[in-house]
Amino acid sequence: MTATRDVRQAVAAERFAVRSAVSLVVAATAGVAFAVVVMVVWSEWSPVRDLDQAISDAVTGWVAASGVLVAVARGLTRLGDTATLTGLTALAAAWLLLRRRPWVAAHVVVTAAGGGLLGVVVKELVGRLRPLVDVEVATAPGWSFPSGHTVGATVTYGVLVLVFASVRRARVVLVPSALGIVLVVGLTRVALGVHFATDVLGGWLLGLLWLALTTEVFRRWRRDEGLADVPLSRGLVPEAADDLRPASGRRVRPPRGTWRAAARLLVVWGLLLGALFGLGSLLTAAGPDVPPAWDRAAVEWLADRRTPWWDAVMEEVGGFSGTGPVMAAAAVVCVIALAATRSWRPVLLVVLGLLGEVALFLVTTAVVDRARPAAKLPGDLPPTSSFPSGHVAASLVLGTAVALLVARGTRRWWRGPVVALALAVPVLVAAQRLYSGVHYPTDVLGSVLLALPWIAAARWATTAGTTAAKEFESDSKSNAVESGI
Repeated sequence: MTATRDVRQAVAAERFAVRSAVSLVVAATAGVAFAVVVMVVWSEWSPVRDLDQAISDAVTGWVAASGVLVAVARGLTRLGDTATLTGLTALAAAWLLLRRRPWVAAHVVVTAAGGGLLGVVVKELVGRLRPLVDVEVATAPGWSFPSGHTVGATVTYGVLVLVFASVRRARVVLVPSALGIVLVVGLTRVALGVHFATDVLGGWLLGLLWLALTTEVFRRWRRDEGLADVPLSRGLVPEAADDLRPASGRRVRPPRGTWRAAARLLVVWGLLLGALFGLGSLLTAAGPDVPPAWDRAAVEWLADRRTPWWDAVMEEVGGFSGTGPVMAAAAVVCVIALAATRSWRPVLLVVLGLLGEVALFLVTTAVVDRARPAAKLPGDLPPTSSFPSGHVAASLVLGTAVALLVARGTRRWWRGPVVALALAVPVLVAAQRLYSGVHYPTDVLGSVLLALPWIAAARWATTAGTTAAKEFESDSKSNAVESGI
């Protein structure tokens, strides 16, 4: 028995040595290749320099000829910008912490943050100027080599794949998706004319080098902790697969009465639409640009009390209350709720609430077509009409959903402050829309009429009173309490 155990330990040690050697070979290869690229760039070797310039001129000229290509390139390159990568890293770390995997969360944060810092340091050391192209498509500050977007994307998406590919079914989607994103981010940097091709190549190699080194360090730590050495094809932490899955792992079947609940929800949507049409018709009875006297008086009263300081404050508030920030906040809420509860019901509540709100808002604003106040502050406004306020409705739906989820999901000390903050945000958004003069008070009233009944109906529909639904909600609450949410 002892001899058999010794043989197994020897085989395991041999496998670990081989796999470590492979990792070191990959890291060494990437390091040598990166060093070669750095030397070529540093020495400004004319064949490579001329080829770089020719590629930049050709690609940017082709992209600049089409407004669609420019818009697509600018949109795709954001997958590698600092805000996106920081957000993904933070969400992944939050997920892992909620699932009680602090060391894996620390590895993700250190790898992603270290890659970004390493890219900045190398930029300063090399000091290469950005391309000067015939047709300027975009601009970017700082040095050119290596591409920071490319380094960050390679490291961040790479470490997320290594961690979450521990879930067997996720590998099929994660691996090709991450490879595609990293490739596309690099290509868009050349297409936008802000990096040479060798900047992108250097970014890929530097990112791969850092990723290989941090992965090897983590695997050696696993070895020291007595965990089995496994191939990377099974992910970085295969023993954590159950914790990395979104839901509980069991098959969830819709409870009885789902279609009946959906039909009732559709009826509620129609009734709310009728109520909004009725209120909008009353408000525009004298004409789309003739508001009731008290509505106009309220807007003018606020306009007379504007100050430069409050203008600046409200401009900042308006910046985080737009469609993009609300969608980003909704994504964060969904990820955290899913990680905490292991249930798709909180996600369904948020998604259903926002989809129904957007549909109600778009149909109502198109039909009522109320003109905005004349006292509005200068600035870009969406093409929709004044009634109701989409900003207020969206923030109210999301804030109420968060308040409901937190209030019913935890008894921790922070429940009260979080609920208060979630409900205070739509109040602040409403104040900003009124102060800026882009909505009348009755527009905000219409948003309240839209949002609160709808989110209440969505809450009812996602917690239908059947036995299966109650059992599922009980399981979700148990998971939330265990995770501290």
